[in-house]
Amino acid sequence: MSNAELQDEQEFLNLLHERLAELRDGAESAVREALAPTGSTFQARIERDVLVAEQSGLLAAFDSGEHGLCFGRLAFRDGRDHHIGRIGIRRDDADRTPLVLDWRADVARPFYLATGHTPMGLRRRRHITTEGRQVTGLHDEILDLADPERTGHEGDDDAVLFAALGAARTGRMQDIVQTIQAEQDRIIRAPHHGALVVEGGPGTGKTAVALHRAAFLLYAHRELLARRAVLVVGPNPTFLGYIAAVLPSLGETGVLMATPGELFPGVTATGTDSPEAAAVKGGTAMADALARFVADRQLLPGPETVIEHDDGELRLDAELVSRAREAARATRLPHNLARPHFAFRVIDALTAQLTERIGADPFGGPNLLGPDDIAQLGKAIAASADVRDAIAELWPMITPQQLVADFLADPVHLPDADADAIRRTDGAWTPADVPLLDEAAELLGEDDSAARALAEAERQERIQYAQGVLDLSYGSRTQEFEDRDDEDSEVLAAHDLVDAERLAERHEEADHRSAAERAAADRTWAFGHIIVDEAQELSAMMWRLLMRRCPTRSMTLVGDPAQTAEPGGCGSWEAILAPYVGDRWEHVRLGVNYRTPAPVMEVAAEVARAADPSFEPPRSIRSTDARPWAVRAEDLPRAAADAVARERRDDGRTAVIAPAGRIAALAAALPDASSGPVPDLTSPVVLLDPRQAKGLEFDTVIVAEPAEFGVNDLYVALTRATQRLGVVHTTALPPGLAGLPAPDRLVDTGAAAH
Repeated sequence: MSNAELQDEQEFLNLLHERLAELRDGAESAVREALAPTGSTFQARIERDVLVAEQSGLLAAFDSGEHGLCFGRLAFRDGRDHHIGRIGIRRDDADRTPLVLDWRADVARPFYLATGHTPMGLRRRRHITTEGRQVTGLHDEILDLADPERTGHEGDDDAVLFAALGAARTGRMQDIVQTIQAEQDRIIRAPHHGALVVEGGPGTGKTAVALHRAAFLLYAHRELLARRAVLVVGPNPTFLGYIAAVLPSLGETGVLMATPGELFPGVTATGTDSPEAAAVKGGTAMADALARFVADRQLLPGPETVIEHDDGELRLDAELVSRAREAARATRLPHNLARPHFAFRVIDALTAQLTERIGADPFGGPNLLGPDDIAQLGKAIAASADVRDAIAELWPMITPQQLVADFLADPVHLPDADADAIRRTDGAWTPADVPLLDEAAELLGEDDSAARALAEAERQERIQYAQGVLDLSYGSRTQEFEDRDDEDSEVLAAHDLVDAERLAERHEEADHRSAAERAAADRTWAFGHIIVDEAQELSAMMWRLLMRRCPTRSMTLVGDPAQTAEPGGCGSWEAILAPYVGDRWEHVRLGVNYRTPAPVMEVAAEVARAADPSFEPPRSIRSTDARPWAVRAEDLPRAAADAVARERRDDGRTAVIAPAGRIAALAAALPDASSGPVPDLTSPVVLLDPRQAKGLEFDTVIVAEPAEFGVNDLYVALTRATQRLGVVHTTALPPGLAGLPAPDRLVDTGAAAH
């Protein structure tokens, strides 16, 4: 590449950054002006809040575009020439001609899809490599097979890809916007309606594809998805921290990210279940058990309940209550919402008892009480504290937390073994409890009648106040035109323009939270699209929760059934989707492993084949000279520390992945390693259990005591490495690892080559 071409691209990049600085300054000035105390009216506050939110979103997009602002250039045979970048930037506010196109625009697709045989109108595709604001390299492909400049050498685009794959890890996932491959691009831009399953083995980029798909959908369907929001569900907080920077780097900040344990507002699940308990709680039998448990709370009186009344005793017997209960159940409303129907029936029955007693004609004629008298009796009975207490006992108001806690303390409607597995009288909520809480909320419903009544009372109070303001305005109107016909007057006052109700509405506080913020606090929110990573791990009960959050079934499900490790995980896509969409879903598979080098993948594949001889791993496109190794030692923590010291590199990240029961001892031997419920992945050394390691990648991985892993967990652990893999163990290696050689450089610390 000539120095002149490099200089041209550098000058263009300088121009882009100058324009970006102008846009950023404009947005910052707009925010400062909006926040200046220039008006205190409600309308002024609304306008300020809207402007601040809008300009703050622009600032976030501008900041995200700073890194890798422009990474490509397309020269078409018809003379068109476009630069491609993370965000679209126009020349100026008046000239809407783009300086750089957003990578998601249709015209940018040839950057990812064009080939020599299908050039899509391209003559040349240029990859632009930058460091900060400096252009460091250009890689050109001449796609016209008949072009005289074509050298016949292809693969410069692969050079860019391999450079990105071989770069040292930072502890945070990087976007792949510069190196999206054709099979990935087709998934990213697939229609957003319906369920799309993206299956792929380790290293196939399925998580990155899902996140870029979220960015594309928000670009292509901005109005819909900005209003309804996109939910991204990840397996654990460590994983969400790992991917947190990807969408902001692509200019998207309005996405809600959550773990399954965070999907019930007001509850953060920090407890831990046994594998047996998690499996039981995840099964669909729990839905029926909870429904029957709710029905159990709709009681019949054992002996007859007697309520003292000024005019004699009122009697609640099983027959009376049963009729009221059946009438309430016939409404098919949730428990709490059906309760008023039950109460009305009980009160009506008790009123009938009292009416019959005190209004009976001694001569056998019709009842002597009139409708007004009977209504008064009904009001008195409804106001009776004893009657209210009886109704509360027979049909109590229940919260989801109360219901699930009571159920777990004494599980019923389950086989004895399952009941024993989940029985718990205290302790923190666990992730497997969250779908039970959501199911309980659906069964119970929320009686918001009191809140609605209060809101309506406050609204009426505002209307009355507004009417007073308008009356004052009318009474204070100018007398200058008193001799003129009101219909001819051109002077308008407030009372001419607005009525009391509309004036009151102007003083209501609007909700200026983003859609994602509002969705996080609203259990009944319906998302515009949901993306689920490690989808095969979620239980059937968790899928019931997610399907309620997305009635349109617009979903992208990402995972690999071969990596299913959670006891309650559904595993197969058919088991997940058939109850909700039948066979109306699309399945695509990513078959290229970009992350895991071939020598490491061969070892992981042997482990998987030991359990399933038909297993076929994704095809690795990279290889390294570093061969996987194994060391047997008497002292596991010391051997792990020695391995870290030997394999660690200054510019990369090292992970020690061990069974959960070994973490404490290893942490003592690795004082510099970050560990715990949410370890810092930017630390040079990280200590994880295999569940925490899901979806992550490191330059070097040391797997400790693999014989204590399940097959799927071991497969996950082995495939986290992008460069080097080692194994330290004190017991015999499991099948597939027995043939690993010793490392090239073995420190004499009591360890022995396997």
